[in-house]
Amino acid sequence: MKIFLDIDGVMVPAKGWLKQEILEDGFPPFSKKAVQALQMLLTPHAEVILTTSHRFNFTVDQWIQIFSNRNLQLSQIDILPACSKAKSRKDEIMNWFEHDYKGESYLIIDDDSSVDDLPNQLKKRLIKPSPHIGLTEELINLILQSTL
Repeated sequence: MKIFLDIDGVMVPAKGWLKQEILEDGFPPFSKKAVQALQMLLTPHAEVILTTSHRFNFTVDQWIQIFSNRNLQLSQIDILPACSKAKSRKDEIMNWFEHDYKGESYLIIDDDSSVDDLPNQLKKRLIKPSPHIGLTEELINLILQSTL
């Protein structure tokens, strides 16, 4: 399964009233609830595709280490390619589906408002956390019950 994963508002809840802690690897800690929730989806065949705006700030190897430092062992991480025509996260995701989709199972986990405009077929496999709470097991269970 391909898991399109945003970070801010998903793995790192948005709490603008608090100063954001940065760990030694140069990235904020993930919420424990989000880590537990994502672990429910991680299988040996799961591939995380980062959609976060931070995706180009680190190499794939650095991302694997960042996730490992937060108790998430990922065998494969990819980075959603930049698209010069894309004006939003929705456009970037749509570009991937138009050019790279090969019928694989997928989930999109993103709190960006532009994903609301994805086609209904893609939105059926969308988990959209509240940015102040982030990803939770309840959200994972809802999508697993309705789509998988």
